[in-house]
Amino acid sequence: MSLYRTDVISVEEYFQIRESSEELLEYIDGYVYMSSSPTIKHQRISGRLFLCLGKFLEGSSCEVFHAPMDVELSSEEIKGTKIVIPDLTVICDKEGFTAQRYVGIPSVIIEILSPSNQSHDLITKLNLYMDYGVQEYWIVNPMLNSVMVYTLNDKGMYEQHDLKIDKGTISSKVLQGFRVNLEEIFQD
Repeated sequence: MSLYRTDVISVEEYFQIRESSEELLEYIDGYVYMSSSPTIKHQRISGRLFLCLGKFLEGSSCEVFHAPMDVELSSEEIKGTKIVIPDLTVICDKEGFTAQRYVGIPSVIIEILSPSNQSHDLITKLNLYMDYGVQEYWIVNPMLNSVMVYTLNDKGMYEQHDLKIDKGTISSKVLQGFRVNLEEIFQD
């Protein structure tokens, strides 16, 4: 993920840019970040996880969404505007939906790394999601065939709940009973 512009702009300017651009753009405290197009492997992984989550969540109050969908992180304790486009988002609190985006704090966010966005997802977004109180954050690394699952502890800090590489079953702590086989997710 790279900076779309190097200057600080207002959220209103960001929305103007978004209206005239086909790019996937995120807005974090005045800076606009641009995502590159996902790879075929990225899209396969995203699709498989989306189907697994959709099936698991059937009949529940939670719903899964795939990119591109804007999520405006919102908390009374944190100033500034942060609009991100997670690869997959599980939302259980439906009050935050607007016609254009979700405003609030998702229950689970899944990001699939690309060579160009690793530091953004591993550092910037991990800290952002933790600060806002996203209960669970999955980082899927297609280059290593690994999945790391972080969950918030009682001090509001992420701790690693699960980590698998190449094979095995990864599980969610927040979505009780949700498990995914890595070999199925990473198959070509």
